[in-house]
Amino acid sequence: MPGPVPASRERKALMLTGGQLAGLIVAVFWAVLVSFVALTLLKLSKLLGEASELVRDIGEQAGPLMEDMTRTVKRANEQLGRTDVITRQVAGVTQNVSAVTTVMTSVVGGPLVKAAAFSYGVRKALGHRDAEERAASGRPELPARSSGRGRR
Repeated sequence: MPGPVPASRERKALMLTGGQLAGLIVAVFWAVLVSFVALTLLKLSKLLGEASELVRDIGEQAGPLMEDMTRTVKRANEQLGRTDVITRQVAGVTQNVSAVTTVMTSVVGGPLVKAAAFSYGVRKALGHRDAEERAASGRPELPARSSGRGRR
């Protein structure tokens, strides 16, 4: 049996060569890198799971929203159709009022203008006659106020 191992041999067994040290550093680096990539992939899988739930929820809600929008558009189209009918009827009423106004102007306007002209002529004739009578009577005449206001 061999005897106790000399101290130099123990020392050689505990010491690493340059290649062994480099291999150990590379192994630790790869272990850290693999751990980092594994954590990143784990977080990414959670994120993708939440995103797929969100897309599924949006898909479930999109159907009723589309039905509501379709009903709203149909109602808006109905109201626009009714508004179009009302607009056409108002245009017809406007034409009728214009025609009635034209008829009334020709029926009433002509005789009314003639009556106004006649009354103006009568007033002028009576005014000249009164002026002649006053001048013939010899009474002095006071001038009329032109402002149309009473006394202050």
